[in-house]
Amino acid sequence: MPDASAGSEKLFSDHYVNLRTPHAQDVIAAQLRETGLVTLDGLTTRQTVLAFASRLMTITPHPHSAPDGLTLIHNTGSHAHRAGFAGLGSGGLEPHTERSGTPAPPRLILLVCLRPSTTGGETLLTDGREVHTRLMTTSREAAVALSQPRTAYFGAGTGHATQVFTVQPDGRIAIRLRQDGLARWSPIVQPYLPVLRTAIADTRHRLTLGAGQGYLLDNHRWLHARTRFSGDRQLLRALGEPRTPLPTGFAPHPTVSALRGTRPTRGDDHDRVPAV
Repeated sequence: MPDASAGSEKLFSDHYVNLRTPHAQDVIAAQLRETGLVTLDGLTTRQTVLAFASRLMTITPHPHSAPDGLTLIHNTGSHAHRAGFAGLGSGGLEPHTERSGTPAPPRLILLVCLRPSTTGGETLLTDGREVHTRLMTTSREAAVALSQPRTAYFGAGTGHATQVFTVQPDGRIAIRLRQDGLARWSPIVQPYLPVLRTAIADTRHRLTLGAGQGYLLDNHRWLHARTRFSGDRQLLRALGEPRTPLPTGFAPHPTVSALRGTRPTRGDDHDRVPAV
């Protein structure tokens, strides 16, 4: 069995940027463009998290955030049973895009651990590029179907009709996903959801965060999740738009073709998910 702690340490070190070095902000911007993920440490207070986030992004308020734009992610003991509020419980979270039910999800997520859990609470990260490559090489029909417009509806009555993979005019691809009770699927893609979930599970990376450690990721490229936990786990989250240019999503792997121009492989426009 693989050593999960060793894998977590490698993921952290492979994407780590030391905030105390000169030009760290330039290194972070370049790494976001290249891999979409940065790991960090030394952010031990709300003030340092807010200052760092403000330098990198224009913070986007969230319905659960405080007036400064930061959201405390912890088990409130009263929200977990409500649809869309699972993050404020202690249960596991499926891989997802933050704010998937809005027309334009924020580009960046900063998540910093203030207090780790007693047990559990591992972060699970999945690169959308790896998922897309896996599908294109093992189940191209699934990748094509999951790129068809308006084949998913994420959110409640004010949610958004969309698709898992969105091909941009320049050929880059953005991923968007949620897998809770606020996700509805067209018959076009329903047969391929198990294949998608398997591809995500096969390409996920585990990350255990200690106090002051965190990650910054491109919300249009990476999916994030967590395992269930016990204890007084507390994290701070900032969402926002980058202050330096960041291309949308990811470039397809050279061994696979972009999805532009493909047609649905099942059903027709009647199979698309209607707005509710």
